[in-house]
Amino acid sequence: MAEITAALVRELREKTGAGMMDCKKALTEANGDMEGAIDWLRTKGLSQAAKKSGRTTAEGLVAVASGDRKAAIVEVNAETDFVARNEAFQDFVVAVAHVALEVGDDLETIKQYKLKSGRSVADELTHLIATIGENMALRRARVLSVPNGVVASYVHSALKPGLGKIGVLAALEAESESEAILTLGRQIGMHVAATRPNAVDVASMDPETVEREKAVLVEQAKQSGRPEAVIEKMIEGRIRKFYEEVVLLEQVWVHDGATRVAKIVETAGAKLLAFERFQLGEGIEKETSDFAAEVAAAAGK
Repeated sequence: MAEITAALVRELREKTGAGMMDCKKALTEANGDMEGAIDWLRTKGLSQAAKKSGRTTAEGLVAVASGDRKAAIVEVNAETDFVARNEAFQDFVVAVAHVALEVGDDLETIKQYKLKSGRSVADELTHLIATIGENMALRRARVLSVPNGVVASYVHSALKPGLGKIGVLAALEAESESEAILTLGRQIGMHVAATRPNAVDVASMDPETVEREKAVLVEQAKQSGRPEAVIEKMIEGRIRKFYEEVVLLEQVWVHDGATRVAKIVETAGAKLLAFERFQLGEGIEKETSDFAAEVAAAAGK
């Protein structure tokens, strides 16, 4: 029996894109022969993952997982919405969220974590790619925690508990972890899902974003032809309006349409430390194709 070394397994994985455990098994079955192992993987449909790695992944699922004064949110992408209805894929995304809750939000650390299957997260993902037949990717993860208080989670239009296409975490510092504070956190999550704020408060706004907005407002105000002093007042008012639109604590609470979020949080005796909002596929440029042209090309026209 040939020795199946780690270097041999790694080489086979690089050539085929199959998972580490599958590569080891293939080499064992082929008695260490590389070509035989590749053929074994091909017969099992496990060497196809590498071929799929270039396809755009803009669908998939977002999942959240909650623990003691902390919560995690992850996004795992696939090529089509069909995969989101696959139970194996759903279970994987939920498992990844719980891994992030345990080890943190560094993607490489998450990928190396061993699951109950005996495969790492990365290898399990490769196995799913080969089994389901679509490219997939663990895109991002975030964990929020507080020393005192709660980190609430909310998933909009959840496919299953904690699983959907828009997820939000809200970290609230408070003297207690009461049900009232947790409910407030979930309400904030609903608010964030709807309003898509850029930052918790004015101080945490990206300076470049603010300056860019100011430059646009200055140009607009100058075109009015009004005196400089009037223009300055116009810009101040418009910047204030801009903050009310994009800063969470400055926004109007969607649940009553009147009160500022800052006032809601203050009245509850809490402090909003952070939030995170993941919307499936945001920022990913989806590929578009001309189906008729593809058919014509396939027919050699």
